[in-house]
Amino acid sequence: MAARLGLQLVRDDADCGPLIVWESAFSATEADRIIALGDSLARERAEVVLAQDAMGEKRITDVSWVQRANTTHWLFARLEQIVRSLNSQYYKYAIFNELREPPQYTVYEASQGGHYDWHVDHGAMTPEARKLSMSVQLSDPSAYEGCDLQLQFGDGIVTAPRTRGTVVAFSSYVLHRVTPVTAGVRKALVAWVSGPEFT
Repeated sequence: MAARLGLQLVRDDADCGPLIVWESAFSATEADRIIALGDSLARERAEVVLAQDAMGEKRITDVSWVQRANTTHWLFARLEQIVRSLNSQYYKYAIFNELREPPQYTVYEASQGGHYDWHVDHGAMTPEARKLSMSVQLSDPSAYEGCDLQLQFGDGIVTAPRTRGTVVAFSSYVLHRVTPVTAGVRKALVAWVSGPEFT
């Protein structure tokens, strides 16, 4: 996979691990297909363990959960193949070969003040530890303003590319955020890979 066009190791920090960006991992047609699937699902307001902090709401996002089914087999197979390849080449974590949690279809709307403040992907849906997080950029960059995925690596902040179809992969313990969307709507698909607890 390392030879695939658009795949690059952006950072490899001793504390944070690798940050991988794969532009055009999904085609525009595939992004449209994921959006159509996500938009057909019932949405709910996302929650966090500590929904309020001194600055107000930590997260304003609508989400849906993509379940494993015949119609979504292609998507699960693709995500799992990407994860296995990246983990084998870069992370080398003990992980499960399949996604134990349903991927999250995430919608940030400017009309709601959509954002997600600094956090790590602890997870509460499975007893295992989340080890790898993966975000798939579905919206065209012209469809929204703001709403950048940013990650804290070392002493700096890395802003992920906005190119449609891009996959951004990072260790789930890495601090990251989605800045407020100031215009339009941004849609993304987020998946987590779990494994035995870190030792």
